[in-house]
Amino acid sequence: MKIRIGYEMVYSCTQPTPAILTLNVHSSRASYLLTPDQIKTDPPLPLRGYRDMYGNWVTRITLPPGDTTISNDALIYDSGEPDPCSPDAQQHPVEALPDDTLVYLLGSRYCETDLLADEAWRLFGHGATGWQRVQAICDFVHEHITFGYEHARNTMAASQVYESKAGVCRDFTHLAVTFCRTMNIPARYCSGYVTDIGIPPPHAEMDFAAWFEAFLDGEWHTFDPRNNKRLIGRIKMAHGRDAADVALSNSFGETLLKSFLVRADEVPEE
Repeated sequence: MKIRIGYEMVYSCTQPTPAILTLNVHSSRASYLLTPDQIKTDPPLPLRGYRDMYGNWVTRITLPPGDTTISNDALIYDSGEPDPCSPDAQQHPVEALPDDTLVYLLGSRYCETDLLADEAWRLFGHGATGWQRVQAICDFVHEHITFGYEHARNTMAASQVYESKAGVCRDFTHLAVTFCRTMNIPARYCSGYVTDIGIPPPHAEMDFAAWFEAFLDGEWHTFDPRNNKRLIGRIKMAHGRDAADVALSNSFGETLLKSFLVRADEVPEE
């Protein structure tokens, strides 16, 4: 199937403001693009891209005074199959993990493994391991947290999410990632598009989403504690230790986001 993806965001600045944007489709999905994945700006502005330490494509821009519209509109191919499921996948002993996965065992800004380690071992330390342990973590987080945009707060870390029992998809993801890391399972935070394909209406307003990947049996596997189901049409843009590494935009000055629109829709076959 074909999926139309894109966004439109309007930023307002009072003076020239440098910014970095993490808005492109991840390299693991780039070969599926049917049209160019190009950031457009109005007014036209010079852009420069680079790969960050996690392999994400990041764009540098300087926003001028006044309003700037940042947008994209692209087509991407998708198999139409739900997220893969490997219930027999096992976790590795820490000493056998590849070197580049070890960073995803460590605590980070929003994933305080030191604060939640004892609670994680109490909750999950005596059950199954591997895929089944990660799924048990997702089941717990899905039931433990109440979803609501009114709970969104960009400073909230996993321990606060656990205590408040409320949040948005990034909070579900931070808590699950933290629990996985404390159980010696590498876990990395992901951002991107999640579609409504195959989900009966009514549908919520489209937004960028967060989920995570756990390293089991030599591969990264997708888990989504917010939805807690295998979805169709998930398209990754970036991954990192937590939301701080994959923020959609980071501006280095006073910036106001005036409007925000995201789309990820199946294109009907001709």
